[in-house]
Amino acid sequence: MNASEFTALLLLCTVASFTPGPNTTLSTALAANRGLKHALRFVLAVPVGWGLLFSLCAAGVGALVLAAPTLRLGITCVGVAYLLWLAFKLARVTALSPSDPGQLQVTFGQGVLLQFLNIKAWMLALTVAAGWLAGRADPWQRFAVLLPVLLLFALASNLSYALMGALLRDWLVQGARLAWFNRCMAAVLVLTAAWMATL
Repeated sequence: MNASEFTALLLLCTVASFTPGPNTTLSTALAANRGLKHALRFVLAVPVGWGLLFSLCAAGVGALVLAAPTLRLGITCVGVAYLLWLAFKLARVTALSPSDPGQLQVTFGQGVLLQFLNIKAWMLALTVAAGWLAGRADPWQRFAVLLPVLLLFALASNLSYALMGALLRDWLVQGARLAWFNRCMAAVLVLTAAWMATL
């Protein structure tokens, strides 16, 4: 992989990873509502799920999603429904309580699974596989370079958003700030779900 290809990859990863989406929104909301410790399960789940998804796309499985409109529609519908359910739960939270089981929770397994329900993640994985692996003489050597870079960006972006959410906790406890913050985060999830539905 030459320098220009690697630079293009870094630019794509920066834009795709650090712009708001379902993962970064949930990282922020979980850390703000339940603390950084609880958010870390999801933050760590994102690169694991993303790595598995990208590996499948690199092996050619991702092409099935594009070739089977019904499968793609199913992934989109389940992903949109899950994001709307999370938005509904988040919009109802009005007090900080890291131990309340009724609070917004996303387990490690759910975080991994969410990557497979995120059509944006599928499209990014397929884009990288098509642009940096397909038709190359050294696809597996390239994969060995691509995967750690992609995992690092997934971890760095979600950890950054979670740290931002954790820093907001003291400010959010005053008045109705938490309720409004959660409604705004829920609205972002709803908008993300609506955007995913149009892909």
